[in-house]
Amino acid sequence: MDSANSDHFQALKILVAGGFGVGKTTLIGAVSEIRPLSTEEVLTEAGRPVDRLDGVGQKTTTTVALDFGRITIDSDLALYLFGAPGQDRFWFLWDELAQGALGAVILADTRRLEQCFPAVDFFERRGLPFVIAVNCFDGARDHSAEAVAQALDLDPGIPVVLCDARTRVSGKEVLIALVRQAGGGQGL
Repeated sequence: MDSANSDHFQALKILVAGGFGVGKTTLIGAVSEIRPLSTEEVLTEAGRPVDRLDGVGQKTTTTVALDFGRITIDSDLALYLFGAPGQDRFWFLWDELAQGALGAVILADTRRLEQCFPAVDFFERRGLPFVIAVNCFDGARDHSAEAVAQALDLDPGIPVVLCDARTRVSGKEVLIALVRQAGGGQGL
């Protein structure tokens, strides 16, 4: 990058959060233009008493620190994606990961929607803009964005986006919704 462009380059930090096994690592992997950094580790017998596997019985790995990916919007703007671990025992990392973030994507699984409440509370208390991205898992019952917003008791104006975390196009739509929520792209 030449020095003329480096004066105007912006890197915006986005946090991807939500419950255990909702697709955070998958979303970052789908949209990242670089090979994502992932701290996925195999679930162990020792973790069984503390990691609730309800609804994710086929899951064999878990994020133990963070995921990281990047997507370049244009020559002057890139989004840095930080995926937060979903289990309660790793929530202490969220404060550090949220520092300096433009906003957050809260990924949701409607089969386990109650796992969204801690993330919603976390970002509301900090005044950090966020969107809810409902990962439309195979075999999950379809719910409208309005029904999810009502079930989560969201403030009016908090976007709820239906997505497939496995696809790049769908993931990009989620990120666009967040950038709009965080200020409509003003100053970007």
